[in-house]
Amino acid sequence: MTKVKKEKTGEEETGGTEKSYQELLANINPIANPLASRKLSKKLYKCVKKAAKFKQIRRGVKEVQKFINKGETGIVVFAGDTLPIEVYCHLPIMCEDRNMPYAYVPSKVDLGSSAGSKRPTCVIMIKPHDEYKEAYDECLEEVTSLPKPI
Repeated sequence: MTKVKKEKTGEEETGGTEKSYQELLANINPIANPLASRKLSKKLYKCVKKAAKFKQIRRGVKEVQKFINKGETGIVVFAGDTLPIEVYCHLPIMCEDRNMPYAYVPSKVDLGSSAGSKRPTCVIMIKPHDEYKEAYDECLEEVTSLPKPI
């Protein structure tokens, strides 16, 4: 007797883990404010991808905190589904003290994968660069126009 291989369906090939924006919103933290809209989240992911290509990102809590303290500028993108909150709850305050724009996106898995990493990432800083200036400026404008938390 020979074994018959089962053919993979389309859902199995992609992993079947693709969640909609609404499903991701169910897992966000209570401090995730200002939260990026679906459209802005996609723009931020694309900007992170372009910045990672030119090595113009800072990834992770320690690295982002270090470069915020050194006075580096950029857009800080937080993952809204990071637990425990204590891991990065001090960073938005540091951003506000230095007038740095920041926003939350719903998924740390998507944030990590947009940076070209296989691991989830809870914080990324996008630094400005000439190669993706249009995308960066567009994201910067939209992030700064988001309502600030009280």
